[in-house]
Amino acid sequence: MSGATGERPLGVDELLERVRAGYRRIGAREAYAAARTGAALLVDIRYAALRERDGLIPGALVIERNELEWRLDPQGSHRVPEATGHDLPVVVVCDEGYASSLAAASLHRLGLHRATDLVGGFQAWRAAGLPVEPVS
Repeated sequence: MSGATGERPLGVDELLERVRAGYRRIGAREAYAAARTGAALLVDIRYAALRERDGLIPGALVIERNELEWRLDPQGSHRVPEATGHDLPVVVVCDEGYASSLAAASLHRLGLHRATDLVGGFQAWRAAGLPVEPVS
């Protein structure tokens, strides 16, 4: 069966490869430096159970995946105050760096052309020994 456009359906691995080719992903230390200097907004899209289990990245904005586009669309009526414009540099963080790639691609479609994601996600952040705080 073909897709709506007549193209063959993609598997998730191929989809990830295609969307990741559209932007430069960053590592944990680069994300940390960008967040510390205010050069990027870290957005944690992990669901509550993972945040409770593993903790939080200090200063990261928590927006669960199902609300991401509504909260970061600079033109949207449900945007967060940090969604100041389409030039906003956003680093999306999921648990292991898969869902965040698809989320970053979705943000690109909304015009947030500086959106990227964290290679390896929160687990890479923690493995790099970067700051983590417990959920209060």
